[in-house]
Amino acid sequence: MDTLQPTTIDELRDAVAQAISAKRSLEVRGGGSKRDIGRPTNSGAVLALDRLAGVLAYEPAELVLTANAGTPLGEVERLLADNKQMLAFEPPDWSRLLGSNGAAPTLGGALGCNLAGPRRIKIGAARDHFLGFNGVSGHGDIFKAGGKVVKNVTGYDVSKLMAGSYGTLAALAEVTVKVMPRPEESRTLLIMGLTDERAIAALADGLNSPHEVSGAAHLPATVAAASGVGAVAGAGASVAALRVEGPGTSVAFRVEELRQMFASRAPVAVIEGDESQRLWREIADVRLLPIDGRAVWRISVPPASGPATFAAVARTTEATGFYDWGGGLLWAAVPETGEAAARGVRAAVGGNGHATLIRAPDAVRATVPVFEPLPAALAALTRRVKESFDPQRIFNPGRMYPDV
Repeated sequence: MDTLQPTTIDELRDAVAQAISAKRSLEVRGGGSKRDIGRPTNSGAVLALDRLAGVLAYEPAELVLTANAGTPLGEVERLLADNKQMLAFEPPDWSRLLGSNGAAPTLGGALGCNLAGPRRIKIGAARDHFLGFNGVSGHGDIFKAGGKVVKNVTGYDVSKLMAGSYGTLAALAEVTVKVMPRPEESRTLLIMGLTDERAIAALADGLNSPHEVSGAAHLPATVAAASGVGAVAGAGASVAALRVEGPGTSVAFRVEELRQMFASRAPVAVIEGDESQRLWREIADVRLLPIDGRAVWRISVPPASGPATFAAVARTTEATGFYDWGGGLLWAAVPETGEAAARGVRAAVGGNGHATLIRAPDAVRATVPVFEPLPAALAALTRRVKESFDPQRIFNPGRMYPDV
């Protein structure tokens, strides 16, 4: 398969125009780390955006950064760290999960897939930090949307439409994001030995407290044992985790208040600094699940429904998993990878949320609905949006749904 590697937006436009003329579809790819999310595209050529790289403008005082879409996330995060700032939506690195070790996640890829880590419950998803972009549509035209400061973003917020479109609507060349100050300190309260139901209730209490929790996850005992953080792996029991960030004095006070809140319910401990950050990176990157030979599902439900939903999934598929986002995000590693297991997972969710198949062999992803099937009206709207931006289905055809 041919690989097209534009280095400027004009070269990107020319590559797309040639594909339109030849009626050849394109697999839009950034660094390649998330290439195996979604259905196989069976495209005629690869449109690789990794040479469209580099930070173009960064104004620390304005909390805004503009970069080419193929810029590695690591490069962006190092630059921000030098200025005590961060991408607040905490984009995960799923290289281990997807078996794409060696492929560098890119800023455009994180935005195009709308990926966010544990801080989403407080700060929002990637789309909430996506201010604007320049790109090329399926008409072969360069277009832009949004702006480089929040107050200049007017009209239709097309950036939010691009976030989560998995490269099916346009090829992004340049993106602008909002950045935020990096917290001075991070500490995590660990609550040991709770059942799933009691743990999710505890996380809800923490999130509903005035202590500005920025991460709320629950690891059943077998998952906690896989952690590289000694206090978590050595607990010998399940671990519910509540993260608090901010100025040191404030963090110390809030964590102590939370500790007193939960001390009567179960044993508690506190980790801080590198250990706290390592735990939340393990959670964001889904490093704690056994994945060899397994399908991995990402399930979104109302947090209060999390334990019942996971119990139903586990009864059907013997899944192993954990909870993030206060119980609203379930990660499940399922031994069975075929259609029967997929039906079991979706039956367990029962219309009370949605399930996305993140990891599975190509043959399975080609036959099993990877994303939650859409109601008829929403499916029709999705097709119309695709036709508006990409009428000849040049970009990642079928990656999300067979006709999109």
